[in-house]
Amino acid sequence: MKKIQCLLLTAGMCVAASTHASTSLSIDSKSDSSAPREMVMDNAVVTDAMREFRSLSRVERKMRIKEAKKTLKELKAQKAAGEDVSTNTVLLAILAVLLPPLAVGLHEHELNGKFWLSVLLTLLFWLPGVIYALIVVLS
Repeated sequence: MKKIQCLLLTAGMCVAASTHASTSLSIDSKSDSSAPREMVMDNAVVTDAMREFRSLSRVERKMRIKEAKKTLKELKAQKAAGEDVSTNTVLLAILAVLLPPLAVGLHEHELNGKFWLSVLLTLLFWLPGVIYALIVVLS
């Protein structure tokens, strides 16, 4: 259900906003300090959007879901391309000096050839491992 709501809100945000001009979309962060910071949508907007989505024909629903998936894929590609440089890069660079294989593994999100090459270079002599890890993390 959450996946459908996310796709619906991504694809039909403009339609919902124009149809329900009086209802504003409010995004609040949770005040509970033990919970991770997540975005919470207003229930009235989600309910209205779901009602509108259900009123569409089957072909229109499929088209909207397809558009939403395409948009999400583009956002993931932009994030993977590194267009948004954040503090993660700085932290990975610091970690590359201390523990090169760990930095490469966290950067690649999997144990692939780059990780194992970093392990090998670090075991042979620490400095080549650091240099390689910095190249991988900063590129």
